[in-house]
Amino acid sequence: MKLLFVNGCISQRGEESRTLVLARSFLDAWQARHPEAEVETVEPEALLALKPFAPEMLNDRDALAGIRCFDAPVYDLARQFRAADRVVVAAPFWDLTFPAALRTYIEYISANGLTYHYEADGCHGDCRAEKLAYLTSGGDLEQPESLGVLYWKQLCAMFGIPAFSYVFAGGLDLDPAKTEEILTEACEKARRLAEDF
Repeated sequence: MKLLFVNGCISQRGEESRTLVLARSFLDAWQARHPEAEVETVEPEALLALKPFAPEMLNDRDALAGIRCFDAPVYDLARQFRAADRVVVAAPFWDLTFPAALRTYIEYISANGLTYHYEADGCHGDCRAEKLAYLTSGGDLEQPESLGVLYWKQLCAMFGIPAFSYVFAGGLDLDPAKTEEILTEACEKARRLAEDF
């Protein structure tokens, strides 16, 4: 089994990122149950190095797709995403969604003809993963219409990933006296989620 961890934990806190703490709780619990599994990681530095698609880049990528040349480097991330059996995405709750670098990553993995395709009745996913977990944390409380969560839920449908779950560690900046308690509870929820992931 192969798990892909998309580490979007871009933070001034570095290794002390609260979202990264949440992600590690999940991953440690999951790896304890699946010691034989392979874990691949897309690091924050790799996300930050991605260049957003300009028109000429889109033209080049479309030309490659037109001849089904999906082994080109521009499709490396899409091929990696498509091949994973499980996907875990972790990113802080920024400006109602997540960091821009993660949005650019989504553009790279959203490859028509590789991770999804169209038929007369609409979009059909072509990814192998059965489950995707989205882990996030933020200073404010979670809202029912949290855009980051909804975004990844809809991406799962587009990519053909049948099971979506998430943990939102919210309200971390509302009362500093309760921050540690809230994060601890969220980490426990993440560990429980990992048991059946």
